[in-house]
Amino acid sequence: MFTTNYQRIDLQMIFNFGRIMNFESFSRRIGLLGHFGGGGGRLSFDPTTLNNEPDYHYNIISGLTGQLKLSRRLSLTGDISMIVNGRQTYTFDGNEYNAPVQPNAVGSNPYVHATGTWWTGTLGLNIYLGKQEEHADWYIEADKYATKVELASAIDGIKEMLKDSDGDGVSDYLDKEANTPQGARVSFSGVTLDSDDDGTPDHLDKCPFIPGPASTEGCPSVEIKKEVDYFKKAINENYVNVYFAFDSDKPLVYSTSSANFVANFLKRNPGVQLEVKGFADELGPEDYNIKLSEKRAKAVYDILISAGIEASRLSFKGYGEDTSVDKSSNEARQMARRSSFEVK
Repeated sequence: MFTTNYQRIDLQMIFNFGRIMNFESFSRRIGLLGHFGGGGGRLSFDPTTLNNEPDYHYNIISGLTGQLKLSRRLSLTGDISMIVNGRQTYTFDGNEYNAPVQPNAVGSNPYVHATGTWWTGTLGLNIYLGKQEEHADWYIEADKYATKVELASAIDGIKEMLKDSDGDGVSDYLDKEANTPQGARVSFSGVTLDSDDDGTPDHLDKCPFIPGPASTEGCPSVEIKKEVDYFKKAINENYVNVYFAFDSDKPLVYSTSSANFVANFLKRNPGVQLEVKGFADELGPEDYNIKLSEKRAKAVYDILISAGIEASRLSFKGYGEDTSVDKSSNEARQMARRSSFEVK
């Protein structure tokens, strides 16, 4: 039988692995701490066959502490630690030198300062003191994880922002014209278009690209025989386009009136043939953009067919990326996601 008195003092760092590994994502009652540090200690022995003097050493300690939160003030803990004593002269019972080979002469110190390693396992109960509502072991930033009520409120706000009260295809938060008439052709900002600036909006104007008085529904009082030339001019100035959302071949609601205008033009000019040209922005692989632009052209082609235009007068083709736009501009890239027209 022997008795060894062991005193140790250490300074340690604590790592909250529970927070680092986001334990809170599945439970806020389970925690894990890691600790590492060093210090010094003293061993004294009773009885000992060697010197009666204490054995002083330095030590390095590391370990893991599991936690189970019982309440705001209490948690159950279980710790496993490894302690390595450096320059330990004697074994833990004090009856031999802590060296690989013992000296032949009794009492002869070999002055080999080897290490002594031991493990501890402990169970405990942490009692958290102080005025704060939560101890640092369990503290989580208030805005890091929203409550269900906060999430619901945020979602409701987004839904309200995306509402399209006047049904023109432009969300309220972007819409600069709150009460657009039904069926009106609008700009990206939801404003009713009057392409020829004759005072008659496009959706009421039977000649939207040829100025004329309101008394003749926006058409010139004298019949114009060169409507095809005006139509080409409108195309060249990018008035007549059908636009699409990112990575979509479904026309945006606010721009489908352009396809309706083209259909009416073709009905009034039965000798005209037309190509529908599809485009995409510069985002994405080239081969993918070719296919997407062709789908966009086909979608507008189908609208014209359903409006009663003969297929023999129409063709469609995808031209891929429109490299004329600024790739870093969201607005410019939106202008590139389109189908336009070419009179043959």
